[in-house]
Amino acid sequence: MSSDPDAGRPLTLYLVKRLELVIRALMDDALRPLGLTTLQYTALSVLRGREGLSSAQLARRSFLRPQTMHEMVLTLEKRGLIQRTQQTGNKRVLVATLTQAGEELLDECAPAVAELEHELIAALGPEQQHAFREGLERGVDTLAALADARRAAQA
Repeated sequence: MSSDPDAGRPLTLYLVKRLELVIRALMDDALRPLGLTTLQYTALSVLRGREGLSSAQLARRSFLRPQTMHEMVLTLEKRGLIQRTQQTGNKRVLVATLTQAGEELLDECAPAVAELEHELIAALGPEQQHAFREGLERGVDTLAALADARRAAQA
């Protein structure tokens, strides 16, 4: 008989993945009327927080493959939500920034995203909310450092 209280319970990694899938499905439903997917919203949000990113930088910060991001950038640019200009000092690199239309669309999305955020943590008390968020941030930091170390070891 196992003394592990978590024996037979799903792995934390599995629960995090399930949470991600549920969030993505709900966000897709909430953003669809505004003409966005969750991945497009994420890319626009990243640009809002850090203007002037190349497609490769945006892909890394949005957790997408560069090829996927390239297609998305073209779509967002055609819709007038972002614009790309040559990077100062390297005319071969195009950097993306939000347009006014992109800023306005993100503002329109904010209530739907805030509602999902609220629903996610509503059943938790303030201390639990803080611990949940802190645990997620620590997990992201830990696994990102692991990924960086593995990439560096392979180089």
